[in-house]
Amino acid sequence: MLGIVRVLSAPSRLAGAARRPPRARRGPTGAARWKAPVNALGGSLGEPAGGGESSLVRATLWALLTRRRLIPILVVVAPTLAAQAFLSRDHDPLGLPLAAALCAAIALVAPVAFRVLFPDGLDFGHGAIRVLMYGALSSGVVLVIGAVLPKLASMGDTFLTGRSGLIACGALFMLGGWGLGRDIELEDRLRRERARSAVLLRDAERAQLLALRSHLDPHFLFNTLNAIAEWCREDGEVAERAVLQLSSMLRTVLAGVRTPSWPVSDELQLVRTLLSLHLLRDPERFGWRIDAPPEVLGIQVPPMVLLPLAENAVKHGPATGASGDIELVLGLDGDALQVRLSSPGPYRGPRRGSEGLPTLEKRLALCYDGRASLAIAGEGPRTVVRLRLPRSGPVDAIGGRRGEPAPEPAALARR
Repeated sequence: MLGIVRVLSAPSRLAGAARRPPRARRGPTGAARWKAPVNALGGSLGEPAGGGESSLVRATLWALLTRRRLIPILVVVAPTLAAQAFLSRDHDPLGLPLAAALCAAIALVAPVAFRVLFPDGLDFGHGAIRVLMYGALSSGVVLVIGAVLPKLASMGDTFLTGRSGLIACGALFMLGGWGLGRDIELEDRLRRERARSAVLLRDAERAQLLALRSHLDPHFLFNTLNAIAEWCREDGEVAERAVLQLSSMLRTVLAGVRTPSWPVSDELQLVRTLLSLHLLRDPERFGWRIDAPPEVLGIQVPPMVLLPLAENAVKHGPATGASGDIELVLGLDGDALQVRLSSPGPYRGPRRGSEGLPTLEKRLALCYDGRASLAIAGEGPRTVVRLRLPRSGPVDAIGGRRGEPAPEPAALARR
């Protein structure tokens, strides 16, 4: 039966290809439809590899056997078989197998035929030929099973093989094939769109990481370069040390852009360099302390996840005249890495136009699939940032699954 469908559909496809020049497929609104990315096996994401009508047939049959479709099909088939058994006048013993064959054709053959004839959905742009082919196939299957076979078997009239029963079966074949085929097509399209969203989210995360090349406060960089220019005339040794520290920091930042994760020890070294550079012009402005036990130094974290926190601690603390030390404490709490950053200066709530922490929130949601948390609060004259990261590391770094869109970051307080 499926071979007949392939043979009937092939001429219309060839004719359609000859009539129409290549063009982008159009969606309901006329916009060009996105072409699904190709997986490693050569098929579209969300579709079995191998291509062609055979894979489409297999995919449709497997989709029909899923619970969400199989149960409704059985709910319709069971009373139909019961009606055939009890409402047929002659109660022919072949009546029940005949009804089962009709139900199987409606539930299995019809959706497969619809998807083979209309792989992109019911599009009248193909012309009426495929619709006529689908109608002819529906009538042919129902008449063969419901009229020809009973006649060959010398069966009497039954509930489904009467004229009204055959008309109802033909209508069910066409509508059931369209409904089930359309449902499978929409589900497959949704799967492809989710795969596409996952790809776009990964690209967005990489773009955000690339944006961190310029995330360092430009005023901090300008001030450092101006200070180096002054030291070149006054203290060449200090100027040389500043240039080396600044180049080391920028080299580390660029290295972090090219990797999905690195150990905590590398992140802390970047923070130390940042704080040391802030102190070059005024070593007495503030003090700083980093407390990190050896067991946390090898944990993988997203690059530059602590850098914006340390930068904000200086920018909204000592840089505004607040006196006190900046303290960064790391530790383990079960299967999570706990980070506590305390800086001088009271917490004044989220700041309008802030970009550093909102970007960090999005990166955490993407890298950890919503399992990381960030909280900022005031504790008297100081501001405290608490960061909790899964000890297993970022999803990309541990080869995790990214098949679903990451959740939106929680409404976190922004400094």
